[in-house]
Amino acid sequence: MRKIIVATSAGFCFGVNRAIEIVYKLIDEGKPVSTLGPIIHNMQMVNELREKGVSTINSISEAKKKDTVVIRSHGVPQWVIDEIKEKNLDYVDATCPFVSKIHKIVRETDENDIVIIAGDKNHPEVQGIIGHCNGKCFTFKNNEELQEIFNLIPVENNNSIKVVAQTTFDQKLWKKSIKSLKNVYTNAKIFDTICSATAIRQKEADEISRSVDLMFVIGDKHSSNSFKLYSICSSNCEKTYFIETAEELPMEEVSKAGSIGVTAGASTPARIIKEVLDKMSEVNTSSVNENELSFEEMLEESLKSMNTNERVMGTVMGIAGNGDVSVDVGRKQAGYIPSDEISYDPTETAENTLKVGDQIELLIMKTNDQEGTIMLSKKRVDAQKNWEELESLSGSDEIFTGKVVEAVNGGIIVMLKGNRIFIPASQATMSRDEDASALVGQEVQYKLLEVSKRGRRKRAIGSIRAVLREKRAEEKAKLLESLAVGNTYKGVVKSLTSYGAFVDIGGVFGMIHISELSWSRIKHPSEVVNVGDEIVVYIKDINEETKKISLGYKKDEDNPWYILKTEYPVDSVVKCKIVGLTSFGAFANIIPGIDGLIHISQIANKRIDKPEDVLKIGEEVEAKIIAIDFDKKRVSLSIRALLPQEKPAPIKETEEIDAAEKAEAAEKTDAAEKEEVAKETEVTEKAETTEESAE
Repeated sequence: MRKIIVATSAGFCFGVNRAIEIVYKLIDEGKPVSTLGPIIHNMQMVNELREKGVSTINSISEAKKKDTVVIRSHGVPQWVIDEIKEKNLDYVDATCPFVSKIHKIVRETDENDIVIIAGDKNHPEVQGIIGHCNGKCFTFKNNEELQEIFNLIPVENNNSIKVVAQTTFDQKLWKKSIKSLKNVYTNAKIFDTICSATAIRQKEADEISRSVDLMFVIGDKHSSNSFKLYSICSSNCEKTYFIETAEELPMEEVSKAGSIGVTAGASTPARIIKEVLDKMSEVNTSSVNENELSFEEMLEESLKSMNTNERVMGTVMGIAGNGDVSVDVGRKQAGYIPSDEISYDPTETAENTLKVGDQIELLIMKTNDQEGTIMLSKKRVDAQKNWEELESLSGSDEIFTGKVVEAVNGGIIVMLKGNRIFIPASQATMSRDEDASALVGQEVQYKLLEVSKRGRRKRAIGSIRAVLREKRAEEKAKLLESLAVGNTYKGVVKSLTSYGAFVDIGGVFGMIHISELSWSRIKHPSEVVNVGDEIVVYIKDINEETKKISLGYKKDEDNPWYILKTEYPVDSVVKCKIVGLTSFGAFANIIPGIDGLIHISQIANKRIDKPEDVLKIGEEVEAKIIAIDFDKKRVSLSIRALLPQEKPAPIKETEEIDAAEKAEAAEKTDAAEKEEVAKETEVTEKAETTEESAE
């Protein structure tokens, strides 16, 4: 009995289908459309579009001002897009996302880099790729041309080579070529850019053609991917035919064959494939055993899997009051789409997205032969198409917006065009301390880190943190431009160390040294601020080379020297507490942050041997301010000035003693202050070293 095997991957690929849908949408909007070159390599489809008013132009100079120019799925060189923009023409870029990904790879080169492209240099896709290269380009379509490249590119250029492939390049030849390239250019960066749909299509064609008596490849003679399918099949099956339409079928061969295989190129409409299969059904099958399937029945079974994942084209026949849609899919069963299978977006219903006569692609969910119905889904096809698009956008800089629908173990889930995107907890927030589940129900922005598929298992991973980091970097860049010494900012204390506090002032971090937190001497920043505190700071200094920012927090009005100057002039009498004793005098605290020196000669109205004979630490005394040096931050106090005076010593002797005592006191005070400065300098240097290590 004759057996029919139809490739499940036959027909439009994602990129071609997307381009066709773009053109039909423009037609529906009533816009005049011209495509830059045939929209796809299939003249039947091109002629069909021409009948709808779509013109084909070969250069931008042929475009009319009123036209919307459509760039086909093959893509174009960058200079073509530049020319369109210069002429201020309305245009839509229908370049296949998988081709756009190659453009991005080769654009990231400079004049010293080399790009090797596996593909036909005369094919429009390859010409478009070349037009995005910034360095030298070489192409090869077979092993002989690859060997010529080895002679042209010296091995010393090893580190500057990128290798890409035309999306429809032969998979077997690509694998052999990569092996040769790696042997010669060991450090070359190789990107496998063959479209996954192409690889599947070629593999399936290879398997089917090995098992049948007669093989048909349906496609336009100018279609590169269709011709590659023919080359693969003809190497396995002697009777392989490359046909464009059903009229080219060799019916005599069909009637003789025990088994027939059918595949089709990526630019072949499903309608033409069906016409070919319908034509085969005209063969006389009267001798078929009653217990065996008839040719028509086998054809029906083949049509069920005619498209990838059992996709079929259907025509909307009516929309019911409950939202279900009746569809004609060209079979004996009545097709229908349940209302909840229209769209993954709940706001999109049959009433506001479909109308009678619309041609839509659907996924077969369930066939009920007893009731004579086929349950179909539109949203699942949309999700599959969107997944293919997501694969091309994986790792790109595109930012997506979506609502977090649920929290799961290890992260959260966001829906994107009907597909679940997993965002790990580590990628959901800026810090690991934040609870990712709190984002459920919120709109978030994220990037796609990885999109992959293993068998039926899909894996899509996103990152909110990547977007937040970019935003913070932008905010930081803007803030850095506006920063100036003296500017005041509101900030949040993010961390504390023994030497200071780090403050976020809007994406930029600065440090308040411990000496800048308080006018009083403190042992740790936590005595003044805590993590999470919102404080007002000002910029003290910006290191132009390292971009490190030093912040100030102390206020002038709190400066004890300012208070001393305004409230405690010379000759004021103050109550003060003894805080230190030395051989040359006693230090007394006047107000917080300021200690004054009571020289030994000013402690009593008589000569004493040492200060502790008269004073003790913690004792409160009254003293007179007899001198203030604001530059050197020194205050001189006198208790003796408030005491009854004894008979003075001879003038000469007293002056000599006072002079000697003052000189001794000044020398010792300088020594004490130098020691304090040295300690503060050491702490500051350690802080800066630690900060540099942390960064």
